[in-house]
Amino acid sequence: MAMDLDLPVIIHDREAHQELFEILKDMRKGKAKGVIHCFSGNYDMAMALIAMGYYISIPGTVTYKKALHVQEVATRIPLDRLLVETDAPFLAPVPYRGRRNEPLFVTYTAQKIAELRDMSFQEVALQTSENAKRVFDLP
Repeated sequence: MAMDLDLPVIIHDREAHQELFEILKDMRKGKAKGVIHCFSGNYDMAMALIAMGYYISIPGTVTYKKALHVQEVATRIPLDRLLVETDAPFLAPVPYRGRRNEPLFVTYTAQKIAELRDMSFQEVALQTSENAKRVFDLP
């Protein structure tokens, strides 16, 4: 329906990476528009989804010590396909892990990504904001 209306689709994939990939690859490649929300797959999956036209949204889990796959994705995917999110009220970033997540906490996620990419927080915030504007057709 989102493609028919030329709107972005938001997809939350949890423990269904292969199934999601199989469904999406059968859809209009290169004409897809949307966000893979709360991404938890690996780098290869992220790049395959980016090749289909999707943006990858990184949640607060990127701040967790053992979240190596998400950290690798946040470090390596093209910056122009990266978004940050809170997934509120879930998955609060460190230092709020285990508490109710709030939209304000997205700054911790962006700060961690900046650290991983050896960039400034401002660069990450600006680029991910531009990405959000592009995918959602915002002014």
